[in-house]
Amino acid sequence: MINLIEKTVELLVPPGKEKQRLDVFLTNQLPGITRARIKTLIDSGKVTVNGLVTKAGYSIRPDERIIVLFPAYEPTQVEPEDIPLDILYEDEHLLVVNKPAGMVVHPAFANLRGTLVNALLAHCRKLSSVGGEKRPGLVHRLDKDTSGLLVVAKDDASHLALSKQLSERKMEREYRAIVWGHVERKSGRIEGALLRNPKDRLRMMIHPDGKPAVTHYQVLNEYPLTSHLRLNLETGRTHQIRVHMASIGHPVFSDAVYGGRAKQLAGLNQHNTQLGLLWLKQFPRQMLHARTLAFVHPATRELVRFTAPLPGDMQEFLSVLEKAAD
Repeated sequence: MINLIEKTVELLVPPGKEKQRLDVFLTNQLPGITRARIKTLIDSGKVTVNGLVTKAGYSIRPDERIIVLFPAYEPTQVEPEDIPLDILYEDEHLLVVNKPAGMVVHPAFANLRGTLVNALLAHCRKLSSVGGEKRPGLVHRLDKDTSGLLVVAKDDASHLALSKQLSERKMEREYRAIVWGHVERKSGRIEGALLRNPKDRLRMMIHPDGKPAVTHYQVLNEYPLTSHLRLNLETGRTHQIRVHMASIGHPVFSDAVYGGRAKQLAGLNQHNTQLGLLWLKQFPRQMLHARTLAFVHPATRELVRFTAPLPGDMQEFLSVLEKAAD
């Protein structure tokens, strides 16, 4: 069941902080909570600035004291489902799950069942309520076709502590990806602010008005037509790795949204075209995996680290690529 206890969070605007909308500031400070939910809390008078209720568009100023009240609510209508979970760690405060590719993280339109949240509700007696009734426990998310590690909070205090680590860039997240082509620089930093595409709400785009986003990469191996990369997130924006890799001309293999499928075959000779088509058919999901997750445990204050091995399809693809390289 979901916690039915009100929770308050107090934030102090840092000295020297530039002017910023209240809802944007809170979304950045509490990354496990959507901007829509933040706006709902503000509009319903659950957020005060220096003791006064204000609007979402209010421009914050340095040293202002912001209090957010997360109200109690009835248990979510999302139905628990007995779906197997690959749990790497669990205690009374949190659990770390290795999500398979193909599983949607939380219920949304057209995906009301079979999600990670449905499975978590069947497994756990309680989950944090901070993220809203359709996203209980979710401190962060992964795309449907991205596999790998997620930390899930069982109580609100743990959720908020983990969210703070995310916002302060203190949570380590390492990914592995197979991308198209050979990156000119074998290691580097990609910086590009990300904004939801106004013409297609399912896509993100690099835009100066977006949220700051930084990805670090290192080439581990090069193969015919492709490369295997290690990536570390300095920030954790929606579709960050996928957009950043596409922006430098090396989209994630099989990423249909950001140019990682047949578009990459243009200009190849007949042999490489046939090879690329064969691999796209064999490995149809985006080759992206959240491999390592490290954070300070909110209760014990100890640094904990978890690693999930590459899933079977990515291991198989790397074996295919190694044989092709011989």
